[in-house]
Amino acid sequence: MSCIFCKIAAGEIPSKAIYQDDSTYAFADISPKAPVHILIIPREHITSLIEVSDHHRDLLGHLMWVAAEIARKQQLNNGYRIVVNAGEDGGQTVEHLHLHLMGGRPMTWPPG
Repeated sequence: MSCIFCKIAAGEIPSKAIYQDDSTYAFADISPKAPVHILIIPREHITSLIEVSDHHRDLLGHLMWVAAEIARKQQLNNGYRIVVNAGEDGGQTVEHLHLHLMGGRPMTWPPG
């Protein structure tokens, strides 16, 4: 498979692992937009949130739990942002479902 995130999750491309379990892998973003910027991905290749189905319900909840758990461990006690871009019009640039966990500074909107 040519998906860069699948290769990262499989260990074929080096990354700074933050969290991992049987279904999920989280790693530091190589182009961070905040002091803490972590990508959380399912190990299963799912192209986008647009592509999820009923059988992904538990996995989607688990991804959110992982984000909250990482935020606790990163001591993002004043808050953080979770972003999921879906599809080209939604700003998704890698065709593998992923959550951006960002924090460590005030997360204003629009992003700056």
